[in-house]
Amino acid sequence: MTAVAALVAALRDRILDGELAPGTRLIERAIVEEHDVARVTARSALAQLAAEGLVVTEQHRGARVASLNEEDLHDLFALRTALEVEAAHIALAERPAELDAALAEANATLARACRAKRVVWRRVVDAHEQVHRALVDAAHSPRISAAHEALGVELRLFVVALRPLWSPEEMVAHHELLRRELQTEGPEAVRRHLGEGEHAVGGRLAG
Repeated sequence: MTAVAALVAALRDRILDGELAPGTRLIERAIVEEHDVARVTARSALAQLAAEGLVVTEQHRGARVASLNEEDLHDLFALRTALEVEAAHIALAERPAELDAALAEANATLARACRAKRVVWRRVVDAHEQVHRALVDAAHSPRISAAHEALGVELRLFVVALRPLWSPEEMVAHHELLRRELQTEGPEAVRRHLGEGEHAVGGRLAG
């Protein structure tokens, strides 16, 4: 692993763990000193994280950890809801057993991450992404899957924002409930599930 790749991985982990909170300034000099790297390495790492969408760079103001505002969150969930509800509609109509099995496996991974002796939030972020990716991919629609994948960075930032609001056990319960209600209530269960998450983070942003 190159010095740049190692630094990118370290900073990415700190962002997804919530150690570097949304909006935190990322000062090159501090990164150089803390991680014992060259300034060019720090600059390259920040540029790569900006390309991923986890960091925002502004002229004359430097870099900061990316964050979602209320408008961003609303727009994200409008598109996310359209994609996930339609994916659920297709999957439930055409392959309900496959959808349920995929969600069971992904929820088990989420439960392991959330019930570990030491919960590492970036692993919760990854596992949460797997649950919703399993839901979308069960539709077997390459276009829906590609559109949903394009939301990946913003969805990860959303789960980081959930960290102080929902306990790991609440994360598990919320997604196990989604799996059960999909079988009894259909795609509207997805709409309600996503609405609850948006309301939780939106209330914090508004406050």
